[in-house]
Amino acid sequence: MTINPGAAEFPHRQIGAQIRAQIQRGDWAPGERLPSIPALAAQFGVAKQTVQRTIDQLRIEGLLITRPGSGTFVRGTKRRMNRLSRGRYGAQRGYHAELAARYRQHLMIVAQLPAPADVAEAFGLDAGAPLLVRRHIVRTGDSPVEVGASWFKPNDVRGTSIERADVFDRPLYQEVEEELGRRYASARDQVSARLPTREEAELLQIRPDTPVLVLLHVAYDEDHKPIEVAQAAWPGPMTALTEEYRIPAPRAGLPDDEPGLALG
Repeated sequence: MTINPGAAEFPHRQIGAQIRAQIQRGDWAPGERLPSIPALAAQFGVAKQTVQRTIDQLRIEGLLITRPGSGTFVRGTKRRMNRLSRGRYGAQRGYHAELAARYRQHLMIVAQLPAPADVAEAFGLDAGAPLLVRRHIVRTGDSPVEVGASWFKPNDVRGTSIERADVFDRPLYQEVEEELGRRYASARDQVSARLPTREEAELLQIRPDTPVLVLLHVAYDEDHKPIEVAQAAWPGPMTALTEEYRIPAPRAGLPDDEPGLALG
């Protein structure tokens, strides 16, 4: 691995491109420790500060993770999120054995807490209104990939298993449907990007300047009343949202130059 001192690209970016390519090729596997900064500096013939800039940049991208006292490790590959939250309900409203095998969800807290503004608004309440929250973290291997929470109106779940720190052997929405006697009929997803909170950065093991993708998922019953408002935060550089859909075929009788269909 070498750098070109005469290239327009800064040395730390050249080094970053080579390390990135090695990770993508699989030369360094997820969880593998990189050589030390002095060793990399000697290998590339640059100052240690240059390598440190490279490591910082790749940490922001989510490719590397630094564990104090242990070194810098390959974080892993992108997590592809198919169809936002639709996958949680399954094609036949069933349990996702494949997802359960790859991702482990750990329940962190079940408590009544002041609701964030966007959650409260989804319920038609004022910001800070007390709601029941079930907060969790999702890991794949040793890497945290999601921090999430499900919020409920306390009166809706009072006296049910939802307000207890129980771990269910089925999807949460199925437990809610049976306990509350309300069916999840429709949902709305909103995805945005922002910098993580301090807690999110610590739990996801990312730098505070690494952006996160944030999902707000509102699930409604058949009367279009919200049952659950769920939040999820994912490391932005390591998360890809994928949506596949059919494109309608042309309908006979419509002009080719129908207004509003041109792209230019």
